[in-house]
Amino acid sequence: MINLSILDLTIIIALFTVILGVGLYMGRSAGKSTNQFFLSGRNMPWWLLGLSMVATTFSTDTPNLVTDIVRTNGVAGNWVWWAFLITGLLTVFVYAKLWRKSNVKTDIEFYELRYGGKPARFLRGFRAIYLGVFFNMFAMAGVMLAAIKIGEVMLGLEGWITITIAGAITLLFSTIGGFKGVVYTDFILFFVAMAGAIGAAYYIINLPEVGGLGNLVAHPNVVDKLAFIPSVNEKELLITLFIIPIAVQWWSSWYPGGEPGGGGYVAQRMLAAKDESHAIGATFFFNFMHIALRPWPWILVALASLIVFPNLESIQTAFPHISDDKLGQDLAYSAMLTKLPSGLLGVVLASLAAAFMSTISTHLNWGASYVVNDFYKAQVNPKASENQQVYVARLSTIILMIISALMALALQNALQLFNIIIMFGAGTGLIFILRWFWWRINAWTEISAMFASGTLSMILTFTPLGTYLFGENALMPGYYQFPFIVLITSIIWLVVTFLTQPETQATLTRFYKRTSPGGPGWKKVIDQLSPEDKADISIEWSVPQGILAMLLGCVFVYGALFTTGYFLYGNLKNGSIALSFTIIAGFALWTIWKKIKKHIS
Repeated sequence: MINLSILDLTIIIALFTVILGVGLYMGRSAGKSTNQFFLSGRNMPWWLLGLSMVATTFSTDTPNLVTDIVRTNGVAGNWVWWAFLITGLLTVFVYAKLWRKSNVKTDIEFYELRYGGKPARFLRGFRAIYLGVFFNMFAMAGVMLAAIKIGEVMLGLEGWITITIAGAITLLFSTIGGFKGVVYTDFILFFVAMAGAIGAAYYIINLPEVGGLGNLVAHPNVVDKLAFIPSVNEKELLITLFIIPIAVQWWSSWYPGGEPGGGGYVAQRMLAAKDESHAIGATFFFNFMHIALRPWPWILVALASLIVFPNLESIQTAFPHISDDKLGQDLAYSAMLTKLPSGLLGVVLASLAAAFMSTISTHLNWGASYVVNDFYKAQVNPKASENQQVYVARLSTIILMIISALMALALQNALQLFNIIIMFGAGTGLIFILRWFWWRINAWTEISAMFASGTLSMILTFTPLGTYLFGENALMPGYYQFPFIVLITSIIWLVVTFLTQPETQATLTRFYKRTSPGGPGWKKVIDQLSPEDKADISIEWSVPQGILAMLLGCVFVYGALFTTGYFLYGNLKNGSIALSFTIIAGFALWTIWKKIKKHIS
């Protein structure tokens, strides 16, 4: 537990004051309509939306999660989320322009554009509650859990006190300011959060106990945690931490911020962009910052924590007031922050508060958009006025906040929650990729996949069958569980797809005319169009170019990630090689991008 100085308190209070001021100022226009409250009039520039995405995904649980991963599985363990770069860049170069063309208010509204009839209506309403409420609350609970741990370790506050203070401020400006308030406060919070993360890492690696970067990477507690990719001699770790995320997870699983084909709050920001070009620019900037640069301050602190707090017992000894149900490897990040001096401590606490507010405000606004647009207006009260919808949006925001806070008090660690969410979405991701380019996918495809994945995950996670099939002394190694769910779910939705009727020609034509995805997967639909309809659509298919850009983008971003890491490790040779690949890939990507941009309206 630490005592905050007057300087620390001044910095924190100043940030809260600015954030509230921005939220209240933006609230003047946010309440005019749902288009303003959820999408800010669809006129946002790429750089502002990109910074907002980066700020949103920098939540209080992210450094805790990264610390947990590094302490448990080393730097290479981060492939469980680094792998989502592949789907992120596929969204950039293939799906961003399609989302912007769709002109829907939320990605859930997409269901009644792509599909038709009662199944589409059910899917839209169910997914609105399933994702916007339940999954969204899980995600927010993880963020709040991290805030609780920071409050316990650094300030000696009980969990409910931390959540009440931070949550009340976030709730106030989110409820009043709407999406515009969220995005503009994200702009401020991004710089505060990055300053705090970098400042903390610099100070901590120069602590006497750590002794600088050179001593850090040479320390016996750290040496075996530095590899970017697990050794081939460690078969189980290589399969679990690298092969499955790269080969299966990125395209098969749904996760907030890493949805295959785009979705969630990333789609919300693409839909709010000025045009397709701004949507693409925002998502590329986000993916570069999210993967290549931002993780390193957290990774360095996590590695340093292995020297100062080598095990859980050392953390428990240093902080005896921590409750047993909150003790975990992720606690090491907060423990290291207690070493910071006055002033920098205030900046870091302000940055963590910034991270908390940015993420929670986004999730609240995003979740409320589903509740209002895709459940209340679409299912309950189609004639609802704009004022009624804004009222329900604000009420939903408050309810989501309260329930998420209660859930957070019952959780133990962030990695536990991450794994649950990944497992529940296993097998559904391929549909989100293919539904734009294959006419045969219908509403029943998505319904069957959603229920199959969720049911299988619950059975294997919470019943004895899971321990019988997977794990030590079971029929199969534990790392087969995720691919097993993906395989069974995929078989089920493929069978259901071909056993049920396709969408009507009218529904498919409406979708194609709105989005013009192109490609051989729509040939049968296009062949049945009238000459007049054919004259109004584009059959151009830019996906091959988009996939090439995605591959080059992966080399560029991963190259930048490894370049930064090697230079921090003091490995100039490998750093220079990685930098060369990064520059070459960047030049090639720029060349491809100029060709792609010509075809963007």
